[in-house]
Amino acid sequence: MTQKQKILYQKIDEILWKSWDPIGVNNNENCRSEYQSYTRYIFKLKVEGADKVKISNHLHQLTTESMGLSGNKKHCDEVAQEIFDLKI
Repeated sequence: MTQKQKILYQKIDEILWKSWDPIGVNNNENCRSEYQSYTRYIFKLKVEGADKVKISNHLHQLTTESMGLSGNKKHCDEVAQEIFDLKI
């Protein structure tokens, strides 16, 4: 991974932790690794040029299918926009 890619990866990880946080644990640093297993694939989507719809759909799928929560598509759209807007 290049230095720029490492920075991008870290920014995506931060967005998932601070902005996405579907289970509401980002106020507890002991839970900091909660979403890190999802960072790799979101990073891959971003690097491969995925649009915000694809990123949002994946976030929503993670929330509803993987986590079993009701999900908030509008929130996933907003987080996806944040990730989409990151510069590579």
